[in-house]
Amino acid sequence: MDNSFAKAYRNKVFHTHIIVTAIILVVVLFLYLFFDFVANGFIVSLLDMLFGRSSTITSFITNRYIFIPFLTVLSVFIGWVAVEGRALRKLSAAIGDMKDFFKNDSEHLILDKDFQEIAVELNSFKLNSIKNEQRAQMETQRKNDLITYLAHDIKTPLTSVIGYLSLLDEAKELPAMQRQKYIKITLDKAYRLETLVNEFFDITRFNLSTIPLEKEVIDLKLMLMQMADEFYPTLAPSGKSALINVPDGLSVYADSDKLARVFNNILKNAVTYSAPNSVIEIAARSEIGAVEIAFKNTGVRIPEERLRAIFEKFYRLDESRSSNTGGAGLGLAIAKEIVEAHGGIINASSCEEYTVFTVTLPIL
Repeated sequence: MDNSFAKAYRNKVFHTHIIVTAIILVVVLFLYLFFDFVANGFIVSLLDMLFGRSSTITSFITNRYIFIPFLTVLSVFIGWVAVEGRALRKLSAAIGDMKDFFKNDSEHLILDKDFQEIAVELNSFKLNSIKNEQRAQMETQRKNDLITYLAHDIKTPLTSVIGYLSLLDEAKELPAMQRQKYIKITLDKAYRLETLVNEFFDITRFNLSTIPLEKEVIDLKLMLMQMADEFYPTLAPSGKSALINVPDGLSVYADSDKLARVFNNILKNAVTYSAPNSVIEIAARSEIGAVEIAFKNTGVRIPEERLRAIFEKFYRLDESRSSNTGGAGLGLAIAKEIVEAHGGIINASSCEEYTVFTVTLPIL
């Protein structure tokens, strides 16, 4: 219970004290004055008969200057006992309900109207706790799944590397062209292993510490055109291409290496999931105090529930877990970590015809 609620509750109990005390005092005084003026003879006679005219009790009751202050004090005491007792009973009942709420996993806590503020806060707290627990369980499950995926993803290229190297070692008389083919396959599989290992190291480093940034002014058009050229060997075999639409002179203040990593991961994702013979459009524009960079590719629509999870660690759109499609599901999570370290935002949207990844970065 926070200070504001406790103070408000104490004030409410205090006001109740005053009201109850006033009511009791008025009633008692009314009865006393009624009997004093209307039934005075009867009261005096009754007291004489019970205690005697000269007794202390008779003198005390018939002396209004003594008896009225006594009634006032008595009224205050009775009112205090009544109000405090009621408040304690309500508080005790509320505490019991709260214990049951957490002990028995009740879905919703309902308290007396005086404790509605606490009920709302506790319901919100428990709901958030349940969501956090579910989120933690989901991430743990993804990590467990990831171990299985890695066992498959690493074992496959590693087995190939060992197999081809053994073949090259044993078959001394292989034709040069065949030998070259086996060496290329072995090298590709080794690069695949390196990519997987690097992704794990990166997400661990970014997750456990603040990402150090070495910012500088970056020419966005130049960076994106260089990246498109680097991806040409990957795009060309499936008839894909990258179209850069960035105005001259558009720049951003950021860490060039890490921003290149963001764009690389997004573009790699676009290449993997875009349709054959399609164009991946990369556009940038200046907004008020920010720069927006959008990567648009045609392809299968990404469902809304997957869009919400696409930047989570260990999440992969390709549930078949093919070794030829993407890494371990960390590329976009790494991109998100880097963008947020720059004070920016990354999001994704998708419709039947295309998918767009948007990065918004502050100019300074």
